Amino acid sequence: MIELKKLTKVFDPGGVKAIDEVNLTVPEGTVCGVIGSSGAGKSTLIRCVNLLERPTSGQVWVAGHDLTTLGEKDLRQARRNIGMIFQHFNLLASRTVYENVALPLELAGASRQELDQAVQPLLELTGLADKNDSYPAQLSGGQKQRVAIARALASKPQVLLCDEATSALDPQTTRAILSLLGDINRRLKITILMITHEMEVVKSICDRVAIMSHGKIIEENAVEQFFLNPRTELAKEFVRSATHEKPVAEIEARFQAEPLAGARPVVHLTFVGQGVVQPLITRAARQFNTDFNILQADIETVNEKAMGFLMVEIMGEPGAIEQSLQFLRGASEAGSTVQVEVIGYVS
Repeated sequence: MIELKKLTKVFDPGGVKAIDEVNLTVPEGTVCGVIGSSGAGKSTLIRCVNLLERPTSGQVWVAGHDLTTLGEKDLRQARRNIGMIFQHFNLLASRTVYENVALPLELAGASRQELDQAVQPLLELTGLADKNDSYPAQLSGGQKQRVAIARALASKPQVLLCDEATSALDPQTTRAILSLLGDINRRLKITILMITHEMEVVKSICDRVAIMSHGKIIEENAVEQFFLNPRTELAKEFVRSATHEKPVAEIEARFQAEPLAGARPVVHLTFVGQGVVQPLITRAARQFNTDFNILQADIETVNEKAMGFLMVEIMGEPGAIEQSLQFLRGASEAGSTVQVEVIGYVS
């Protein structure tokens, strides 16, 4: 549905390359999150998808059309197929909820009957049926974002772009908006591209995730595999932040990178799906006569799937410790539901 090919955006003066030959594919009906630190180029990327920013080079394919080749008239028509939600709502203060949602259709010349037929179902879908005649000043932040979502859906787009759509909201409202977007994706089969710096967004709603750094996509994967096996250091940092992983201070003070004599390995295990309920630690402890000191444990829900994170210190005779490690690694190699990583040693 969305395909970016060698997309590049250079800002003059100074030749600042905000996007650097990005390739990204978002399959039809999926939710893809693009995450990265501030200044990574995320917002510029999403504004290039509907050509609010015209790329310096590369191609932007949406629903089978390369938008970079279209003239202004055809581009305006193509943009009706792309809804967009912003961080700060961008509602018109002088218009009611109904009138804000109806605005794109009014600009397209829709009749009053067509407006009613389109707007009322959207107000129902977004939980705003009782706010028909309210003005933005009378709404909460979450309600304002719901109006913005309904407005973005008014022209029945196939693609929805979300630029930090939950960044201005409190955690509870964020969860409600993400739940609404997930419901819209499932009901309407709309392809969603989300720009965010919040891992909660990725965990809650995304099917795929891409990491941006200095204008480049440095890692892309299905969200479960992203959490299970992050490949780049930046991805690992994001996963650690999402799962609040950090060794306790007294253990961290004894951490060492190399396996010196007498040192015990500290192992990080990630489980997903059926891997969460596998008694691997118990089996390894019994079979090889080793003890496992649990330093940290957490279970998260990632894209509606259970995911477990465990940090353990393995204690015992050196040979038994190595056998336990081999057992755990064997479980990892046997399937994609368990990931094992030795992150250091303690003595």
